[in-house]
Amino acid sequence: MIILMNYEILTVALFGLYGVALFFLFFYGLMQIHLVYQYLKAKRRERRSPPGQVSLTCREYPKVTVQLPVYNEKYVMERLIDAVASFRYPRECLEIQVLDDSTDETVEIVARKVHYWRRMGINIVHIRRSNRQGYKAGALQEAMSKAQGDLIAIFDADFVPEPDFLEKTVQSFDDPKIGMVQTRWDHLNKRFSLLTHVQSFLLDAHFSIEQVARNSCGYFINFSGTGGVWRKECIEDAGGWHSDTLTEDFDLSYRAQLKGWKFKYLENVGAPAELPPLMSALKNQQYRWIKGIAETSKKHLPNILRANVSAGVKIHAVLHLSVGMVFISALVCSVLSVPLLFLKQQVPQMHNLFMYASFSLVTLVFLSVFHYVATVNTQSSRETNARRYFMRNFPLYLCFSMGISLHNAIAVMEGWLGIKSSFVRTPKFNVGDANKDFAPNVYRVSRLSPLNFAEAGMMIYFLGGAISGFFLGDYSMLPYHLMLAFGFGMICYFSIAEMKGGYIKGFRLKMSSNRPALSGPMVH
Repeated sequence: MIILMNYEILTVALFGLYGVALFFLFFYGLMQIHLVYQYLKAKRRERRSPPGQVSLTCREYPKVTVQLPVYNEKYVMERLIDAVASFRYPRECLEIQVLDDSTDETVEIVARKVHYWRRMGINIVHIRRSNRQGYKAGALQEAMSKAQGDLIAIFDADFVPEPDFLEKTVQSFDDPKIGMVQTRWDHLNKRFSLLTHVQSFLLDAHFSIEQVARNSCGYFINFSGTGGVWRKECIEDAGGWHSDTLTEDFDLSYRAQLKGWKFKYLENVGAPAELPPLMSALKNQQYRWIKGIAETSKKHLPNILRANVSAGVKIHAVLHLSVGMVFISALVCSVLSVPLLFLKQQVPQMHNLFMYASFSLVTLVFLSVFHYVATVNTQSSRETNARRYFMRNFPLYLCFSMGISLHNAIAVMEGWLGIKSSFVRTPKFNVGDANKDFAPNVYRVSRLSPLNFAEAGMMIYFLGGAISGFFLGDYSMLPYHLMLAFGFGMICYFSIAEMKGGYIKGFRLKMSSNRPALSGPMVH
């Protein structure tokens, strides 16, 4: 009797925690469906009222400073500088600043390119710092005082903007309340590998539904760190660039909008960029983004709650800043699902609660609708059958999201706990959809970490859960546990492939001709 009571207490405690995590995921999914509804409304309005074409005269062009913050990017610097120097924009109204904190031969590559374009009549300068204090945010802040432009466009090293980028964006600043214009990210290497396919599937949803819907409703959106244009006055009014979080872009976005500045998102203007082709590079990027947003949420959630804005703006801002809770909630639900499978057998009277919990499957429906609408409406997906594209990539995306939940949950907890870390930049490989051998890339880091072993342990744990459910005759969790095992297994598989000097091309393992070069951490 005492043992049964202990089982009941443990079951209630675990199920309570499980229920809280499920409820958050359900509520977050509900808000995502609301964004889908607002996105479709915005698209209908756009079709009824197509934007007029405006042509600027030379005297109407504002002065623009293009800033290129870089650190050890020798493989992509020529491509980046050539693209920006080729902008169709009056030369007298254009300034280019290469903010170069590099410590390797990137410095010489940049110097040669800057010299070449200066001879061609382009106003381009090579700015070096005596130290790298503040990393990217520090470089941007220091260059502000030297910037001649009223507008400041920013591009990371992996971007290749189109020649008409400025022509399509600066017109939005005719409205004096607009402080920042963000454009959609396109993908130079979407078809390069299975990993880049999954990333593009995720990013397309953000740069279509989330950004368009939030912007159309007057909710807060974020500058994505690159591929956007700021009004210099807005940056200064919001307090400039801060380096106290890993996402200086997210931080400045919220400070500016809390000061009353309006942002504009241009879904129809694309900025092509390279997706990380290796798991280690993707994890660097995900860690920085997720931990930085957690740091920003800790910094700004109290300000959001006190702000004189509508309830809708507050709710969506809180959820926007709390995206890290999705990974923690998903991890809690997945880890607890295995012991609850056994406890359910010991406490039959709890079966009704588990039946009620199955209602949470509607969250999966919300998520599938969210990504299906994004797939149908993104330009990239129109290149093939949208339904086939969705059916192929959505299950992979689900498994990948489950598999990376441990990594991202750790990043969130570090951000909330105030554990500081360096700005670890994402290595660039200069690869496109056409296959390139990037094994000799000196920025490539290939080594196993304790987290890799933890992820392998999670794969075994959920595989054990699936087998246990089969022997217990309880198949309710079997698909879930198999997807979790596959997701963590996929993360491990990508990591092991890198150890052997390979990468996943489509569904086949491709081996590079040379072993990967090892280097230390890439800190910027």
